[in-house]
Amino acid sequence: MKYISTRGQAPHLSFEEALLAGLASDGGLYVPESWPRLSDATLRSFVGADYATVAKAVLHPFMAEDVSAERLSQLVDEAYASFEHDEVAPLVALEDGHYLLELFHGPTLAFKDVAMQILARLMDDALTRRGARATIVGATSGDTGGAAIEAFKGRDAVDIFILYPDGRVSDVQRKQMTTLEDANVHTLAVDGTFDDCQALVKAMFNDAGFRKDMSLAGVNSINWARVMAQTVYYFTAAAKLGAPDQPVAFSVPTGNFGDIFAGYVAAQMGLPVAHLMVATNVNDILARTMETGVYQTGDVVATSSPSMDIQVSSNFERLLFEVTGRDGDRVRGYMDALQQSGRFEMAEDELSLMRAMFGAARIDQQQTLEVMREVKTNFGMQIDPHSAIGVGAARQAVLPDHVPIVSLATAHPAKFPKAVYEAYDQAPDTPERVTQMLSRDEHFTPIGNHLADVQALIRDKARR
Repeated sequence: MKYISTRGQAPHLSFEEALLAGLASDGGLYVPESWPRLSDATLRSFVGADYATVAKAVLHPFMAEDVSAERLSQLVDEAYASFEHDEVAPLVALEDGHYLLELFHGPTLAFKDVAMQILARLMDDALTRRGARATIVGATSGDTGGAAIEAFKGRDAVDIFILYPDGRVSDVQRKQMTTLEDANVHTLAVDGTFDDCQALVKAMFNDAGFRKDMSLAGVNSINWARVMAQTVYYFTAAAKLGAPDQPVAFSVPTGNFGDIFAGYVAAQMGLPVAHLMVATNVNDILARTMETGVYQTGDVVATSSPSMDIQVSSNFERLLFEVTGRDGDRVRGYMDALQQSGRFEMAEDELSLMRAMFGAARIDQQQTLEVMREVKTNFGMQIDPHSAIGVGAARQAVLPDHVPIVSLATAHPAKFPKAVYEAYDQAPDTPERVTQMLSRDEHFTPIGNHLADVQALIRDKARR
């Protein structure tokens, strides 16, 4: 299995090389040269299987000879042993034909744990075998940072630097990043938005000298292994609903497009995915693009669903690569236009291909609160605002008769206590480990939105 860049000018890499590289040298994102296919017999074997068993079958085709089946089995078992629910990602029924996939049972109470726990082990295993070190830099709109730090803390071969937008993440999200004391963990509070943080990270990867000197590695969803790992829960959820004999639709609250692109990957692997619903908040660039074909950035609006307060959805580039017929030159042209003018316009045939599988809905602040309250009233459960946006979008999906839809519940309500209190007039049910964490001292570095300053800090703090 080889990996190619969405912009067509970077060397082809093995799985392990793509894992450690993160961003391609031409600024593109790595994807497999071809999509592995799973047979209907394999898909049927997932019915009744535990999460780890499905993960091993889904992930190994992407790795070829780089990671043996035996070694992958060990790493997967270790990764999911830390989850508090035996099923890892349990499926809960809502109304008829509508289900909630709970992805928040990992150590930081967010769906990012599902991928990050296995990514950290794969990366640490590769570095250790190579006798190498890496400096991980990542940007977070809230959940990625805590999940990455939790997964990589204390690892000898890695230093990790996470950039987050100061004042634009929840207190729980911030403290999951800033209350650890491990020597390899560094949290940077950037004076700017998530898009600013993401732009800084991309600029560091595109600085060839800095990238080489610091042995940069990325753990944002620009890293292929993140998307790869997220495909697994699409298979486990669909298996519980009758796949491969029953097609299934999914509604995904998304800002950076990685989680929903994982659903697209599952479909390319043979899972009968009837529809993928892009669920956005008022920062609705993805919904607008799906409607008009014009991708045009605007100002970021701070909302109660901060992980979706994004205007530059990095993983959308991977979908562009697919709908352009894997035309790296065309994708590069789109990305250059976005960089220069903040917009590009898709061709009609590309838009038609995208709409064949994807739909989109914009759920505003008031609608988010209404969905949160309705779920509590009718089903006796609190949900966080991101998950509520997924539920709201699912109810707008136009589906064939008898096709169930699964809404991805991406975070525990305890991560967003202000939003929960506004919706329910009561605090969320908070796990004891979160309550203890909130009382710890914080350690972080405020920093301006200046590439040179961020690079200087990383050079100074990394243990090379």
